[in-house]
Amino acid sequence: MGWFSKSTDGFFLSTTSPEGVERSQYLGIVHGEAIIGANIFRDMFASVRDVVGGRAGGYERALSGARDAAMEDLIESAREMGATGVIGIDFDYEVLGETNGMMMVAVSGTAVRI
Repeated sequence: MGWFSKSTDGFFLSTTSPEGVERSQYLGIVHGEAIIGANIFRDMFASVRDVVGGRAGGYERALSGARDAAMEDLIESAREMGATGVIGIDFDYEVLGETNGMMMVAVSGTAVRI
């Protein structure tokens, strides 16, 4: 229970400490961040969606891309430490900028070596 993602190349990601997996060493906290800016066309279509309803596909794709980029940073940081996985993964989303035109995705977790 609690598995966040599949294991790839012997590297695993988990939102919890997986049962039955023995950790030999906690290596430390790792993190990744990505900041995306909203452009005028996404804003225009999103405001139309506000009125007529529906999903804002442009924003969803941009957010998904930012989340993927943050995860790539997290995994790279963990691998640089010699980790074979990351446990306790947590995502955070923030709106930034003077006109709230940017969004930050931050992800953190604990790098472990099995």
